[in-house]
Amino acid sequence: MTKSSHYDLVSKLKPGRIILPVVLGLAVIGWFISREINTEVLSKLSFAWKSVFWLLIAWLCMVCRDLGYMIRIRILSDKELTWRQAFRVIMLWEFTSAITPSTVGGTAVAVVFLHKEGMTVGKSTAVVLATSFLDELYFVIMLPLLLLLVGGTTLFTTSLQGTGASFLNELILFATIGYSVIFIWVVLIGFGLFFNPEGIRNLIIRIFKLPVLKRWHEAAVKAGDDIVESSHELRKRHFSFWLKAATATFFSWTARYWVVNAILVAFFAINDHFLIFARQLVTWIMMIISPTPGGSGFAELIMGRYISDLIPADPVYAGSIALAMAIIWRIISYYPYLIIGALIVPGWIERKFVKPIINKR
Repeated sequence: MTKSSHYDLVSKLKPGRIILPVVLGLAVIGWFISREINTEVLSKLSFAWKSVFWLLIAWLCMVCRDLGYMIRIRILSDKELTWRQAFRVIMLWEFTSAITPSTVGGTAVAVVFLHKEGMTVGKSTAVVLATSFLDELYFVIMLPLLLLLVGGTTLFTTSLQGTGASFLNELILFATIGYSVIFIWVVLIGFGLFFNPEGIRNLIIRIFKLPVLKRWHEAAVKAGDDIVESSHELRKRHFSFWLKAATATFFSWTARYWVVNAILVAFFAINDHFLIFARQLVTWIMMIISPTPGGSGFAELIMGRYISDLIPADPVYAGSIALAMAIIWRIISYYPYLIIGALIVPGWIERKFVKPIINKR
């Protein structure tokens, strides 16, 4: 990509773009409060020092998640990035993912972030593709494992009144579509990076010549070229390199999925922690098909309904409480990235794009 195309990509990350996901999220929250959340029931929730402690633990889980990401990106970059640069890249990446639909994410712009932090375009592309591969591989491995340990019926069936068979069918449908997309991506990228990059490139280009996909043909060609270039960077890596990166990936995502557990423990005595963890992971898989920025609205709705039967409360009120817990979950795990990104993006663009142009004059 040229410098101008780099700038075109990054310039779209205006802090003002946080308005859409925030409005969507607030609209859903407002709808929950007015239609489904019994405020009288919520007023009876016991909020004590225990609640403060466990909400802090939930926040620390997100900190651990980001720390795992920083460790991994330093491993994948051969420590070319300092800790400060790694933090900056991760926050910019998360901000981009938060203001774009889950199906888009921040991958394309992440290459620019890394390149502007001093890495070559080729290596930046390799790091981003390796990151994407490891992230999706986590889901490809963990979902079948959770199905084996928890059982499909337990994982997808909720006992709360009002969820019903139709909601169960929607969960299975969303999870199946999301998992299929992830699985296909992992197979294509894995085979392309480690076995036959040219073959995968040609396959992608042929697929995107179809009339229904032709509008994305140019982007598909670029993706194919990225796979070929990245393959040369990554195929020479030793097993220990991948083991360290995979361990950091496992640590990062697993920490993220303990957030809801900590939130629930802040208010209730919870027994089935592993099932809550499993349902968080499935929720994230379903979010891959959400058309809204960062899954706004979709995430709150699905999670609120999905964990309702795991809350030790009267079923009549559990739905209201579950939706409130889902809102707290998003406040801890989503909205901070909007704020941090909005603070970092303007200064970063100024340093990496505007000042270099001025200095050349």
